[in-house]
Amino acid sequence: MAHSGRVVGLGFLPLRGAPYHHCSGSGAQTIRQVERMKAMSHRRTIRVIQCGLGPIGLMITRLLTERPGVRIAGAVDVDAEKIGRDAGTLAGRRKPLGVTVKGLDDLDALLRQVQPAVAVVATTSSFENAFPLLLRLVTAGVGVVSTCEELAFPWETHPRLAKRLDAAARAKGVAVLGTGVNPGFLMDFLPLALTGVCREVRSIRVERYQDAAFRRLPFQRKIGAGLTPAEFRRKVAEGTLRHVGLTESMRMIAARLGWKLERAQDAIRPVIATRRVATPRLTIEKGRALGVEQTGRAWANGREVITLAFRACVGQPEPRDRVVIEGTPRIDATLAGGVNGDEATCAIVANAIPAIVGARPGLRTMADMDLVCCSAVS
Repeated sequence: MAHSGRVVGLGFLPLRGAPYHHCSGSGAQTIRQVERMKAMSHRRTIRVIQCGLGPIGLMITRLLTERPGVRIAGAVDVDAEKIGRDAGTLAGRRKPLGVTVKGLDDLDALLRQVQPAVAVVATTSSFENAFPLLLRLVTAGVGVVSTCEELAFPWETHPRLAKRLDAAARAKGVAVLGTGVNPGFLMDFLPLALTGVCREVRSIRVERYQDAAFRRLPFQRKIGAGLTPAEFRRKVAEGTLRHVGLTESMRMIAARLGWKLERAQDAIRPVIATRRVATPRLTIEKGRALGVEQTGRAWANGREVITLAFRACVGQPEPRDRVVIEGTPRIDATLAGGVNGDEATCAIVANAIPAIVGARPGLRTMADMDLVCCSAVS
């Protein structure tokens, strides 16, 4: 295919930078995969350990305790105040779960004791920081589903580490997946799925506009709400204030559609309050930041082919998730009100657990996984 800046006759194209040569797997890997699929077909309980019990990790704990076919068999964290306590109690359950939180030093012993099929890792946005733990898990023969944003598509941003993790996972016949609401679904997988009805695609624009007024205070702080413009700029320069994942989403889209990107950029600025704004958790004075506006843009063949517009601020009017595909046919799909990020991230992680058990070994992405769908249909 000539990379003319559009995609014609979409099909299953290999991901650039991803080692698709291993998809068939070795004989041992194939046997292990079949065994996992048989286990799933008989609805056997999947033993899971959780690594990381922060706000999102504990939300995942609550969700997993409601899921048939999944059992939390262990939990680890680095917080000394959580170690030794019951994971269910930390998650706000009325009854203890019977799972005592361990420290990372006890991880190897825990893995030998409970022999989990999957580890849910919710510790950091940084693939480089998460890598030692991820490698430790797959080396022990444990599949991984992680909320680490940079793990969603690390092939081009961290190629050396991605290849190492992929090789280690394939050697043990397990799969690793980074996913969440964004990256992992709304700004990459969803637009890719919508191109399935297009004869050609010239460009993709995704908008994620969120009203952060009723989100967790850590999320409001994360997007810079309440900061002065100078404080906002300083945190951006320090690398502590930004939405992580636009780069991964752009590269996932481009790789799957076969676009060879010439350049990409990720620009960030504050959204400034024009009046005093009060929320249940935070009061923001006029002239301070309500939140963040971040835009990812990517070019192929001299023109912009991907635009990802992320805006999260207190009091955002008309929150929405929107995908616009300029192609044949043109698609303009909007999820009015937008998707709650915390709830959706926890749900997609939980729904990915059965899928990762039967996935092809190696480092996977949402663009090459079997369909991840709700596994708790009522």
